[in-house]
Amino acid sequence: MKIIVPMAGRGSRLRPHTLTIPKPLIPIAGKPIVQRLVEDIAGVLEEKIEEIAFIIAEDFGPETEENLKAVAQSLGAKGTIYYQDKPLGTGHAIMCAQDSLSGPCVIAYADTLFRADFTLDKEADSVIWVKQVANPQAYGVVSLNEADEITGLVEKPAEFVSDLAVIGIYYFKQGEVLKQELQAVLDAQLMHGGEYQINDGIKQMQAKGYVFKPGKIDEWMDCGNKNVTVETNGRMLQFLHKEGKHLVSETAKLENASIIPPCFIGENAVIKDSTVGPNVSVGAGTVIKNSTVSESLIQNFSTITNAQLKNAMIGNHAKFDGNFTAISIGDYSELI
Repeated sequence: MKIIVPMAGRGSRLRPHTLTIPKPLIPIAGKPIVQRLVEDIAGVLEEKIEEIAFIIAEDFGPETEENLKAVAQSLGAKGTIYYQDKPLGTGHAIMCAQDSLSGPCVIAYADTLFRADFTLDKEADSVIWVKQVANPQAYGVVSLNEADEITGLVEKPAEFVSDLAVIGIYYFKQGEVLKQELQAVLDAQLMHGGEYQINDGIKQMQAKGYVFKPGKIDEWMDCGNKNVTVETNGRMLQFLHKEGKHLVSETAKLENASIIPPCFIGENAVIKDSTVGPNVSVGAGTVIKNSTVSESLIQNFSTITNAQLKNAMIGNHAKFDGNFTAISIGDYSELI
């Protein structure tokens, strides 16, 4: 089994956090989004993952590439890097990794996390993961026939089609078939809004009789902007806490500190004279003093003092002192 992860987008809605690192490497409950994604997929499939192919922008840099390869290696898989040089859509991104499109594979976009407990239908030619939503008009949705097969894909339907939204994770029994159909899409220059879409390749497969089934998940968590990323961090912490995962590093230093679970506290973090939690992630080496922090995501090696924070997202190597008004704030930053 292979996993293909298109992730070349810049993550502009998460600025300033994505000015220095790609969005899929932002940590959620202590692990990068993309690592949690591929680990969750591997857990659902219960199969050996042979290769994880990451499609990135070339300017992400060698450190990012090494981090991604390490994610693959942690699952016993080969990590392969491909580049998408132009933002030409999902179909184009996948075809940038066409050398890895063979045999059974999962394609997953690295801006979403999920929780699921189901058995993959290996009799189907493809499975599209979906989630029941209250406002289907805001999503791409699938239509089903009486045999529970996917018969149609409709993007943001004005009239009700179904309430099963496509979350951006797909299984293909034969990756080479998708490659063939997407190549036909590219050759015909079949574009929507200047982009090539995976849906056009899927529709051509359906027209040739390939069977698509829905894979229904329990939880779908987005990481598109700051507010939903902080919310997703909290929800993931809750799941991990219920599963009995140990979330506080043994090297963290807690002095006159109250930790309200669930919280992730990274290695060598320092919490002093403070209350932290619930639903807070604190990165490695971060120092929090004389503060109250809840419902927040703080990354590595930052310093927080004299603060009252809720629904906050703070990056790496940042400094925040709630007692002072002399500040240095870069592009796309917000003080709310």
